[in-house]
Amino acid sequence: MSDLFYLDHWNWELLLVLGLLFSAIIMFIQNKPRMDAVGMIMIAVLPFTGILSIDEALTGFSDPNIVLIALLFVLGEGLVRTGVARDIGDWIYKKAGNQEIKLLMLLMVAVAGLGSVMSSTAIVAIFIPVVLRISSNTGISPSKLMMPLSFAALISGMMTLISTAPNLVVNSELVRQGLDGFSFFAITPFGVAILLIGLGYMVFARKLIPDRSAGKKSKKKRPTIDDWIEKYKLRQRQYRLEVQEASTLVGMNFDALDFSERGLHLFAIERKDRRQTVFHRPNKQMALQVGDVLLLDVADQGVQLSKFTKQYGLKRLLLTDRKRYMTDLSQELGMTEAIIPVNSPLVGQTIHDARVRSDSGVTVLGLWRADGLMEDTFLDEEIKVGDTLLIAGFWDDIKRFQQDDRSYVVLLHLPAEFDDKLPAHTKGIQAIVILALVVGAMVTGIMPNVLAVLIGTLLMGLFRIIDMNSAYNAISWKSLVLIVGMMPFSLALQRTGGIELASDALVSLVGDSAPRVGIGALFLITALLGLFISNTATAVLMAPVAISMAIELGVSPYPFAMAVTLAASSAFMTPVSSPVNTLVVAPGNYVFGDFVRMGVPFTILILILSVFLIPVFLPF
Repeated sequence: MSDLFYLDHWNWELLLVLGLLFSAIIMFIQNKPRMDAVGMIMIAVLPFTGILSIDEALTGFSDPNIVLIALLFVLGEGLVRTGVARDIGDWIYKKAGNQEIKLLMLLMVAVAGLGSVMSSTAIVAIFIPVVLRISSNTGISPSKLMMPLSFAALISGMMTLISTAPNLVVNSELVRQGLDGFSFFAITPFGVAILLIGLGYMVFARKLIPDRSAGKKSKKKRPTIDDWIEKYKLRQRQYRLEVQEASTLVGMNFDALDFSERGLHLFAIERKDRRQTVFHRPNKQMALQVGDVLLLDVADQGVQLSKFTKQYGLKRLLLTDRKRYMTDLSQELGMTEAIIPVNSPLVGQTIHDARVRSDSGVTVLGLWRADGLMEDTFLDEEIKVGDTLLIAGFWDDIKRFQQDDRSYVVLLHLPAEFDDKLPAHTKGIQAIVILALVVGAMVTGIMPNVLAVLIGTLLMGLFRIIDMNSAYNAISWKSLVLIVGMMPFSLALQRTGGIELASDALVSLVGDSAPRVGIGALFLITALLGLFISNTATAVLMAPVAISMAIELGVSPYPFAMAVTLAASSAFMTPVSSPVNTLVVAPGNYVFGDFVRMGVPFTILILILSVFLIPVFLPF
């Protein structure tokens, strides 16, 4: 007799739970209300059924895996704030150049590798501007690169135990049922195999991705520092002067330098501090040292720089392409255009006489008027209402100048480089070492996973890679509340016989076939369910079904749990199957059918691979 019946009457408790579950799925599909709100609604409603107590409905909030997922978001934020991920993207372009196939392979390998230790959604968000920059440099359409980016990010979820929430959900269900959980690298062989298939698939199937580079750009491109360098003709105005051992400035304060000459502006002092380079604001109390580099802008070509260097024992350094007009310093120094308002106290003064730097710490590098650039005479030009000034300085000084209540200027816009500014760009080595220690602790099992990651996040705070605000902002609270809200369904379905019913149905479907067929059926149902609800919610629902099914078949539960794990991450088939896909729709200019055309065949390949490969590494 089916579990939907108890002898002569319906199993109303199971029907009630299934009704709530169906209601949740409908709300997920309609996205009304938002998914985390649906999770909270389910937590509130389930205790009223009498099947679960309020403590059982709220048990997800005390689950160590929920804390672990939250901490992993913070750990990944450390890699973002230090620029580790962005540096990898720049390395890809340097190695691949304009070779599309090589670019695809390096991009996918890098994203899959980095995504194995941080959020796949975060990795896509980081790499979208990197891919757009590569696209701009190579002429390859963004649509040809964004799809491989999203596929690689989803594959990264199959690389390690901590790489995505569904893995941890399935692992948590194994532990909850008294079984040993997966090891840190248990999923890795499957992820590597799927990545290799993905690389080959993209090489041949990339022709199915339409080239939509000709699409109209609706948003005006933000200016870059390079744009302003060309507009204001700054290219030949930068100088870097190194303090020599015999210099008269060694040990003397900065105010010993004579900057009375017009058009000579000192931006910053570059100094080696242990293994890193630090840039200091010029101040009168700072004592100069051997090896310090003075970063200068010389606006007046009449300035006798050779006389200046000889007077103080300074050496002029050659500038490489990478160091052209301080574009390599965009993490510390920035620029912005500003317009002069009617009530500005600068009106009527010359730029030289206004002494903006002494008041605000920023420097005026150029003047643009209605009739064009005031190139040679801008230092002597009286500032007028409506003039546009190019202002440069440390980013903090620029923002402070913008907020000055004396209304000197009105900033027009910050450059594109402002979005690339990294709060902890000098801490990359520390972040990598901390990450390695965390992974090492998890692999060796010397402490619980959640404790290892907690210590790692505290270390990142100790080294000032992250702060409390950035840590809280890094956590995807929406995802956590969704997981917590769906977790009680697992217990409710188990208590009302729903898990056993689903398991019986799958066993009946498989019949006397080999367990491999059961793995295939479980994978297919999980992947199809993932079309309508999040892969995390899918894992919450299907993990107990997989374990129950294995027990009924009299085989090991691990192959079946792994099938759910891999299927939950195989969200390739629609743009709404995963936030990873949704993020690349706009920059790739994709339509719904693009994901169907590329994702369905690839999901079938993963299904076939899983059926044959899972029993090899996890025998029945």
